[in-house]
Amino acid sequence: MKEPDISIGIVNAQKIHFSLNGQFSAKGETVCGNQVVSFSEGGILWNNTLYKELTFTPQEGKSFFSLYDVTIGINFHWERQETQSFMGTLKLVVDEGKITAINILPAEDYLISVISSEMNATSSIEFLKAHAVISRSWLFAQIKKRKALEKKDSGFFSITKTDTEYIRWYDREDHTIFDVCADDHCQRYQGITKASNESVVKAVEQTRGQLLMQGDGICDARFSKCCGGISEEFEYCWEDKKYPYLAAIRDINHESGETMPDLTNEQEAEKWIRNSPAAFCNTHNKRIISQILNNYDQETTDFYRWKMEYSQEEISELIRDNTKADYGDIIDLIPIERGKSGRICKLKIVGTKKTLIIGKELEIRRTLSKTHLFSSAFVVDKGEAQNGIPSSFILTGAGWGHGVGLCQIGAAVMGEKGYTYDHILLHYYKGAEIKSLY
Repeated sequence: MKEPDISIGIVNAQKIHFSLNGQFSAKGETVCGNQVVSFSEGGILWNNTLYKELTFTPQEGKSFFSLYDVTIGINFHWERQETQSFMGTLKLVVDEGKITAINILPAEDYLISVISSEMNATSSIEFLKAHAVISRSWLFAQIKKRKALEKKDSGFFSITKTDTEYIRWYDREDHTIFDVCADDHCQRYQGITKASNESVVKAVEQTRGQLLMQGDGICDARFSKCCGGISEEFEYCWEDKKYPYLAAIRDINHESGETMPDLTNEQEAEKWIRNSPAAFCNTHNKRIISQILNNYDQETTDFYRWKMEYSQEEISELIRDNTKADYGDIIDLIPIERGKSGRICKLKIVGTKKTLIIGKELEIRRTLSKTHLFSSAFVVDKGEAQNGIPSSFILTGAGWGHGVGLCQIGAAVMGEKGYTYDHILLHYYKGAEIKSLY
């Protein structure tokens, strides 16, 4: 198999300002310098001419383009805009009344940027190699999934709604005009905005074409920042599907003899979350954390265990704003179902005006925060009540992210401890194999 090209959606806007740094070709002309395109009459207006789509192809090896006002960390606590630069081809297409800028480049070049964007890229080479394999595996699995959905043209719904429940999960099924997006919804990709680190280039080169496989199938190699001590299973976050290689694992040396608590049990979950059991990802080593997390990620300092406190006014307003429904005063937040990591996948919100069970984990996190709650693995304490209405709610939680697959902080610690990349991968993805595709 030949190394494929990847298409990445970068920005979607009515007007896009960009610069072509070096010689590019478009519509039979050689162009460079500052450019502006705008959506007009169902097309793309560029240099006073309307087009259905535009492609800017680099004519020199060192040519690159820069996009202005790219939003990163969409809906996260560190959301911001920045100018970003990219190698490869720039394609502009019309999508839902706006223009989408798409970057097309070889898969391995994309991976170098992803790993540089996901972390500071000064981690151990074995951790970086592990990340290269899972990023490549996840990418190829998503492309395969997208093509399968296109062929089926089946009605794929990620919402279940009844009078008593609203269960929704968020995956990447909404990407139809490109393979993946550039933000955390898929994998954080910033082109050459962040200089590629020699260690990252080495990690990608040394694992070139390597994928995590189960039989003939490519593993959907999910990962998150911090599992909180036990990884989660796919079905509690997305579709009701079981993947053997995404089974819950305890994030600790398996020779330690530590048993796996049943965190689907409420009492066990409460005991686990209120304590701080040993785990690879239970670290306060700032050197390791700074290796993994970019500056804007380091604005978050609590990963393994955290607390959030809301007054009655804050939580009722938050839930009302995020759900567009008036629950009145919030009386209780009751976990109905938890996954294997203790993450709540069904939460009952009890209000004076409305009661509803919501899920899955990301819907819960979005409902209970202005951006995203760190995770849905939490227990609830209520402040003193007046007339049955609690004055406040305290959430004590574990982990950061969905917790499925590789735990980035745990894997980085493993790399520092001398584990090789294959040991790291097979710790998090049980029964998987590493195979070379090209």
